[in-house]
Amino acid sequence: MGELVVDELEVQQYQEEVEEINGLSPLVLLYGPTSLLSVFGSEALENKFRFLKPWENPQVPIHEFLLTHAMNVKACLCLGKTELDAKAIQCLPSLEIVVTCAAGLNHIDLVECRRRGILVTNAGNVYAIDGADYCVGLLLDVLRRVSAGDRYVRSGMWPLKGEYRLGSKLNGKRVGIIGLGSIGTEVMKRLLGFNCKISYNSRSKKPWIPYPYYSSVYDLAVNNDVLILLCSLTDETFHVINKEVLAALGKDGVVINIGRGPLIDEKELVRCLVNDEIAGAGLDVFENEPEVPKELLTLDNVVLSPHKAVFTPESFIELQELIVGNLEAYFMKKPLLSLYKNE
Repeated sequence: MGELVVDELEVQQYQEEVEEINGLSPLVLLYGPTSLLSVFGSEALENKFRFLKPWENPQVPIHEFLLTHAMNVKACLCLGKTELDAKAIQCLPSLEIVVTCAAGLNHIDLVECRRRGILVTNAGNVYAIDGADYCVGLLLDVLRRVSAGDRYVRSGMWPLKGEYRLGSKLNGKRVGIIGLGSIGTEVMKRLLGFNCKISYNSRSKKPWIPYPYYSSVYDLAVNNDVLILLCSLTDETFHVINKEVLAALGKDGVVINIGRGPLIDEKELVRCLVNDEIAGAGLDVFENEPEVPKELLTLDNVVLSPHKAVFTPESFIELQELIVGNLEAYFMKKPLLSLYKNE
């Protein structure tokens, strides 16, 4: 009697047909701690999709779980900054789309996704408004010493030592933006209201932007009072702010970072701040989160924030809608709402 040959594709198609007949919701791999799903509201998602949740089985190694239970999964929802590396992707032979909750994608192996033809979506423009507001708020705080003044009053130093030293105005400052994407564009709009002189660095010049473009971050620093980091973290942008760039920015310069911590050589930044080689910094992100260099904790010219620049209840509602929209579009074979151009 001949050996029975099983066509895995036919089996998969049969399973999908059975699920459709039975009215089952589409199956999605939930990649990351389940608790992260509740941050932006899980009810709407769980009403529309069935989730495979490997993090609810911590006793089973993740790759073993994927090989055992997720071989036929086509869609993956990647939560937070959970790393989806090539090894995990290779455990998912049927994977066709990765939907993420983040704007940056340095936690996903985009090279492997591109090699496999796997679609990737990100948070799109969801964080643009709130991120831009927060970014300008950080800059104002650093320049006008708002948080430092608050501490001065609360500590009872005002009646003892008198007036607190003045900050610097934002109006008319030369501001260089590194990464002119959705958040960067919104930051630019806000700073124009302060009569700031805008220039930028990006992967390429944007013909529709009527402000100076610098292909070199060093040259951008030479020609500006403030550098704002909003770019993605890649091999090329790792430590894009280094000793030379900080020296070019100079003792009156300010650095604002709501992008990713490793965009800055943190040790060099700390050294420059401690030695008054730059004027100040507003930092929402750090190289080794949640660890923050202890030297920064005592500096009044530094404003620190716990990686929350883009998050508000409103942005989480928009994010939930975007995630649902992307997954529904994929399963209904419609255009995705926030497709990342993985080129």
